[in-house]
Parts: sequence; C-alpha cells; structure tokens
Amino acid sequence: MQVPLYQAKAEFFRMLGHPVRIRVLELLQHGPVPVRDLLDDIEIEPSSLSQQLAVLRRSGIVVSIRDGATVSYALAGGDVAELLRAARRILTELLAGQTELLAELRQADVVGPARSS
Repeated sequence: MQVPLYQAKAEFFRMLGHPVRIRVLELLQHGPVPVRDLLDDIEIEPSSLSQQLAVLRRSGIVVSIRDGATVSYALAGGDVAELLRAARRILTELLAGQTELLAELRQADVVGPARSS
C-alpha cells in the first residue's frame, strides 16, 4: 500500500525536526564540509553528530564523501538549501508581525487603558 503524500511530507518534516540536523544543513549550503569542521561549528559530541548525520544520510538529503582519512558531507541537491531559505523568509515575516504587535501593546501601555463614557 502506498503512503499518502501528506504522510510522506509529515515524515520529511519530522526528519528535519532536530536543531542539530537543521544546523548541519545550514552549514552544508555552500558546499561539502569535513566532519571535523562540523564538530567545531556545532560543538556537540562526535557520537551525537554521527547519529544526526546518519538520519540525514538515510533520508537521502545528504551524502558522505571520503577523501583518504577525511570524511565530508554535502547536500544531495539544491532543493534543501532553497527550503532553508524559504523557512528563513517565513520566520522573518512571522517575527516581523510579532514585533509590530509588541510595539502596539507597548504603545497601548503608554497611552493607558481606553475609557468608556
């Protein structure tokens, strides 16, 4: 039996739903990055990074590249980078709306409560 598209999308977003995985994908947007550099940038235990890289590798959105003793990771395609850019745009819009609401609330505190006659 085939999995419905909405369920496949939910699984995809669930796979992305970890801060370390998102950070790895952000770091890989500009090309392959050696594991040692990922460890330096993310500052987590090697075993934790390895687990998160394995999830990303199994999902097919990153690939590993071996050059001698050095293992690097890269995005499997450019669509992931575009998804991250879209997420930034959406978050920017959401936060801008919250900032405007916060400004309105602060202004209401300065003016005082509305009085009814």
